[in-house]
Amino acid sequence: MIFLCRYGKIISLKRGAAEHEYRAPRRWLRDLCTKRTQKGIAAEAQQDLGAALGVRENTRSPVTATVKRFFGRSYEEGEEGGHAFFFYKTHLLTKEFIMQKQYKVGVIGATGMVGQRFVTLLDGHPLFRPVALAASARSAGKSYEEAVGSRWAMSVPMPSYAKDMILLDAESDAEKLASLVDFVFCAVNMKKEEIKALEEKYAKLEVPVVSNNSAHRATPDVPMIIPEINDDHLSVIAAQRRRLGTKRGFIAVKSNCSLQSYVPLLHPLMKFGIKCAAVTTYQAISGAGKTFETMPEIVDNIIPYIGGEEQKSEEEPLKIWGSVKGDKIVNAKGPVITSQCLRVPVSDGHTAAVFVSFERKPSKEEILSAWKEFSGAPQALSLPSAPKQFIHYFEEDNRPQAKLDRMTENGMAACAGRLREDVLFDYKFIGLSHNTLRGAAGGAVLLAELLAAKGYFD
Repeated sequence: MIFLCRYGKIISLKRGAAEHEYRAPRRWLRDLCTKRTQKGIAAEAQQDLGAALGVRENTRSPVTATVKRFFGRSYEEGEEGGHAFFFYKTHLLTKEFIMQKQYKVGVIGATGMVGQRFVTLLDGHPLFRPVALAASARSAGKSYEEAVGSRWAMSVPMPSYAKDMILLDAESDAEKLASLVDFVFCAVNMKKEEIKALEEKYAKLEVPVVSNNSAHRATPDVPMIIPEINDDHLSVIAAQRRRLGTKRGFIAVKSNCSLQSYVPLLHPLMKFGIKCAAVTTYQAISGAGKTFETMPEIVDNIIPYIGGEEQKSEEEPLKIWGSVKGDKIVNAKGPVITSQCLRVPVSDGHTAAVFVSFERKPSKEEILSAWKEFSGAPQALSLPSAPKQFIHYFEEDNRPQAKLDRMTENGMAACAGRLREDVLFDYKFIGLSHNTLRGAAGGAVLLAELLAAKGYFD
């Protein structure tokens, strides 16, 4: 069986007839490619195989010739936008590189906090090329930089590609946007029924929708995915397409951000028969789309209520742990989860205090082993946003901490600590995840990578 295990993108940083510099655009690729600068417009990327690929910009033939030189064949798929993409496949001792196209993507709700995170994550992404940004009617027609203005909430500068992009109206320009893209990310701030109508509108325009919104999470034929846990639920898309009358269009959603702090930690323990769990989440203000400047009431305070959050925290895991039966996903009957959700004065990172009881109480060593060994489809496919080690356990008594640990594995890991026996439940522990990366935009990007790998965008 041939499987994808390595891939990379080489991008040009310097332009000019005399000299070009190519380097890996993201940290996850830097162990695969060595930055070099050469005279002319050619540069070499040394792969971990010891094979070198000479990549030339703005013409297909030199790229094809280089690939043919090393592997004895040429490939029909050329580069997009002057960039070449090489994927490494292995089957026993058989190795080959192939060209892979980029998918054109739009972001609906691009000016909000989650939308801003999408804009940053798509900058230099190896599979997805952002070509359209959309927002409300009041922002339509403005440049992205003008529309966002002082509301830019990311810790990194606004990507240069986005600044001058003219915003489309998410509703009235839907057909225009649909004609430009292969799929869209959706992160809008609207009423539930309005969101459902908007997402179905795009799906019926034959545009796959990868949604960060909650509106469709309870829809039986809409998969709600944590990619490492329930990628098999994607099979329900066929039934959804029949309902919508589409060939390409569909809606797939990610789960609530708070779930990422405890469901990935509970899931590997399901084999021990989880009877029940009690969870208290301590949720960052970015989960409400706020900063300390826009939410002054949180300073020196804890707010013991987040509208609708406890219901989501108790019900959504049952859909994730459910199964596809016929044309819908049937929720699991258990385990029972009770929750309380608090807003705390933290910029990013949701923390969870988890108490759990089992049918068969495992040892502490068995739990730690289950966490360490757990992986899923993103790791098997080596998806670009996937953490290499999904669950990280901290031995220190005062870890994990939001400030110190939320960026573990580029913010895509689930962190755990303080595992110990309990006097009422069998065990208790602390979980942590980055709510706008793994919990929101990053999780949606990982879901889109999974959909692309499984051919749902083709």
